[in-house]
Amino acid sequence: MEPARSNNVSPLKRDEEALSLRSPPHNFEAEIQLLGAVLANNRAFEKVGDFLRAEHFADDRHARIFDACGKLIGRGQLASATTLKNYFEQDATLTEIGGVQYLAKLAGAAVTIINAAEHGRLVHDLYLRRQLIGLGEEVVNRAYAHDLETGAKEQIETAEQQLFNLATTGENDGGPKLLKIALNKAIDLAETAHKREGHVTGVTTGLIALDKKLGGLHKSDLIILAGRPSMGKTALATKIAYNAAAATYTKENDDGTIEEANYRVVFFSLEMSSEQLATRLLAELTDVPSDKIRRGDVRGDDFPRFVAKSQDLATLPLFIDDTPALSLSALRTRARRLQRTHGLDLIVIDYLQLLSSSPGTRPENRVQEISAITRGLKALAKELNVPVLALSQLSRAVEHREDKKPQLSDLRESGTIEQDADVVMFVYRQAYYLEREEPVRRGDEDKAKYEGRYEDWQKQLADVFDLAEVVIGKQRHGPIGTVKLKFEGVFTKFSDRQEGDQEADSDE
Repeated sequence: MEPARSNNVSPLKRDEEALSLRSPPHNFEAEIQLLGAVLANNRAFEKVGDFLRAEHFADDRHARIFDACGKLIGRGQLASATTLKNYFEQDATLTEIGGVQYLAKLAGAAVTIINAAEHGRLVHDLYLRRQLIGLGEEVVNRAYAHDLETGAKEQIETAEQQLFNLATTGENDGGPKLLKIALNKAIDLAETAHKREGHVTGVTTGLIALDKKLGGLHKSDLIILAGRPSMGKTALATKIAYNAAAATYTKENDDGTIEEANYRVVFFSLEMSSEQLATRLLAELTDVPSDKIRRGDVRGDDFPRFVAKSQDLATLPLFIDDTPALSLSALRTRARRLQRTHGLDLIVIDYLQLLSSSPGTRPENRVQEISAITRGLKALAKELNVPVLALSQLSRAVEHREDKKPQLSDLRESGTIEQDADVVMFVYRQAYYLEREEPVRRGDEDKAKYEGRYEDWQKQLADVFDLAEVVIGKQRHGPIGTVKLKFEGVFTKFSDRQEGDQEADSDE
């Protein structure tokens, strides 16, 4: 006599046993009817060909039939029970279920071409469910394994990446569009730019001269801002991030109502802490040098201004992530999460060379790693449909030239930076180099000669002391050239030059 089953089995154990008895989600009838529709009328394949693949079928035999149909139709031939006969005469697994007669049975089970897309989406949905189950098991197994190289956070990021990839599998929003649709969107953009002050179509930089040249920072663009150390890359990027977050634009809600909204910006600072960035912003907005703020060397009447400006800053949708040594996958995960929870209009990264490649990828060298990162950032810009402004270091080659103005070949570990970027800009301050070239009197050198050389140096420095140039070396959709800005080094502050100081931009 079989012993009675104990009632003391734990609920978890019972759940595991129940799960083991479940079969993966599938619907063979839907697969049969869909294949029948394709064999009866090849136009049904057009309804599902954009998102459905052979591997999405639960029955391997159905997968091979669908794949064969796709190959024939792709060559412009007819896919039917008759034309597929030669494909499967030697297929033992298909012979077991009736061979050519099975193909005829499929054709007889056809649904109408109108319902083919619905059946295709059902087959695809069940495939996603099976993949989701497999992914869940993989996550569990990885969590149980004690991998010293992959911590829990990295596993979470990998799982989130895999979930996102799974969620976007089979999306069929793309494909050819009528020129009429593209023209309508282009006219809408032009109308928006015409109505806006400064004719800016993208996210504003808050700098009139730069916006005039770029038209703002455009959606899905990767913008590289490069420069040598201490040129002011971070200061300019911080200025742009703040200006964008402080700017408003007209937003149409889902219910058709119109409201004024601020651009939502995230600043990934891999070099400086969030407190240092906040100090820079306070210094710029209150005209108190940041080094004095850090040392506490400020007047008593400055504190009310700090408090007032900090309250203003606190209302802006500007997010700062100062996690060091951030990987590309982690940055992508956090940007997606932020867009999902708060919305996102601009991503700023300081700076490119401090990013590391995603876990599990091992590029052969640093150039390949940077190339993979820039490709990933461009993909992120397109995926989230926001501009990505990434800072980059320049190589030392510029220091060894007579003309120190940077050019595209100076991009450090460039790889595909120039190729992937839609816009490449360089920060250049001639005063940076002149300050380091102060004449020194040598030995018994003639005093008048030295003083003349010193006066020439002073005049040269005075002419460019507050001049900063943004050299646009590449712009995929617009002109290149130079934009002149005002730079106040004591506050690390960029601003537009006054009309009297502004010279015409040099276009190439």
